[in-house]
Amino acid sequence: MVSINKVAIVGGTHGNEITGYYLLQKWQDSPELIQRPSLNTSTLLANPKAYEISRRYVDQDLNRQFARHNLEDPTLGGYEQNRAKVINQAIGPKGNPKSDLVIDLHTTTSNMGPTLLMPQSGEFYNKLAAYIKMQMPSVTIFRDEDHKSNDEHHLLATVGKYGVIVEVGPVPQAVLRHDVFQQTEQMVNTILDFAHLYNENNLPDLPRETEAFRFLQSLTLPLNEKGERIGMIHQSVQDSDFKALNPGDPLFQLFNGETITYAGDKTVYTAFVNEAAYYDKNLATSLMEKVVIINE
Repeated sequence: MVSINKVAIVGGTHGNEITGYYLLQKWQDSPELIQRPSLNTSTLLANPKAYEISRRYVDQDLNRQFARHNLEDPTLGGYEQNRAKVINQAIGPKGNPKSDLVIDLHTTTSNMGPTLLMPQSGEFYNKLAAYIKMQMPSVTIFRDEDHKSNDEHHLLATVGKYGVIVEVGPVPQAVLRHDVFQQTEQMVNTILDFAHLYNENNLPDLPRETEAFRFLQSLTLPLNEKGERIGMIHQSVQDSDFKALNPGDPLFQLFNGETITYAGDKTVYTAFVNEAAYYDKNLATSLMEKVVIINE
């Protein structure tokens, strides 16, 4: 069994998701809170300039810069592209990382509750998913494009040997909510507990099957031929993250009064519904399929 020794907790990857920033401050003041006997845990503020201006990013989305070919491309010189290279050297580098586990902290304006995103698959992740669900039944497990190789995955968490994203909402951008803060902190502590027990080969009996959701595709808001929005998420879908969307269900409400229904041929599930950060790309929601993770 591969042991987990060095853990990096990253906050502020997006400058207007401030829960992670304030948790880093708390842990820097009281580092014993995130230490475990078999772990060496450190913290990193990923995007200080974006935090200072209370924006998601300065030039580019930092959490889209960590594919290996981008990290190795010297012509990419935007602030976040350079910042990604610095972070990769600090807690990576990708492919030969110093960090055994990266925990990247995020919040969302969508009604997703506490969610654990896993961008890779394997025995470690299967056991982690089972442990998290056993300790925190309210957590949703989200398998995020885990079909991609680690080299091509663009998320910051993938620079470690293992990496996960803690995503909690709803909370407005640049706002603190007590419940979101607590849920984020509890999830991090539960992940650290798991890593220590994993090292000690002392995990409790875990359920063999864990329900999860796997990303399929993103849908865009309805646009006209000029690229202008002509509608919005239907009220029956709003705030319904991880709920079923059936063929024929209302999906979008146009400004002219027309309702557009979901035209797929099977039931799917929504996530990141009406996420404010995705409006620059006119994204409306992600669609998921329900899967079962087998812990063997």
